[in-house]
Amino acid sequence: MELQVLYIIAIVAEAMTAALAAGRRDMDWVGVAMLGCVTALGGGSTRDILLGHYPLSWVAHPSYLLITSGAALLTVFLAGFIHHLRRVFLFLDAVGLVVFTVIGCKVALGLGLPPLIVIVSGMITGCIGGVLRDILCADVPLLFRSELYASVSVVTGGLYVGGLALGLDATAVMVAALVCGLALRLAALKFRWNMPTFHYTRDWH
Repeated sequence: MELQVLYIIAIVAEAMTAALAAGRRDMDWVGVAMLGCVTALGGGSTRDILLGHYPLSWVAHPSYLLITSGAALLTVFLAGFIHHLRRVFLFLDAVGLVVFTVIGCKVALGLGLPPLIVIVSGMITGCIGGVLRDILCADVPLLFRSELYASVSVVTGGLYVGGLALGLDATAVMVAALVCGLALRLAALKFRWNMPTFHYTRDWH
C-alpha cells in the first residue's frame, strides 16, 4: 500500500514537471496533457511492452491517465507559483526515480526473469519516461547527460535484487533500497556529482 501511495505521488510530480517542460516549448493544452502522461507512465509502458507484460498499467487502471493529465493541466494554472517549489519537485523527482525502479524490478521478478534483466527493467521504468519527455521537447535526455540518474536507478535495483537474493526480509530490502537510492540521488544533486563525459571534436573528413 505504501509503495502504491508513493507511486501516485511520483506520477503526479512527473506529470507536473513535464507540463513545465511543455510550457517552455509553447505547447497547447493537449500537448501539455499528453506530455504529462507520457513522462509519468512511459517508463512502465516501455518496460511492459519489452517484457510482454500486459495489460499496460494505464490500460488496467485508466484513472492513471486522468491523474497524470489532470496534474499536468493543473500546472498550467499554478505555473507562476510552482517555480518557488523547485526543491520540492527535485525531491519528488528523486522519489519517483527510486520508486519506479523498485516497481519495475518487482514486475520483472514476478515474471521469473534473471537478475540482470530485473535491474535493467527497473532502470527502464525509472528513466525512460524522462527520456521520452526530453525527446518530445527536442532536448538532450537527462539520462545521457553527466548527472547521476541512471546510475542511481541501477544502484537501487541492484540493492533490491541483491537483498532478495540473500534471503532478507522483502519489506526491509525494499525500504533499504529506496532509502539508499534516494540518499544517493539527493547527495548527487547537493554536491553536483557527475559521471565522466566523453568529448570528441576531431573531424573525420
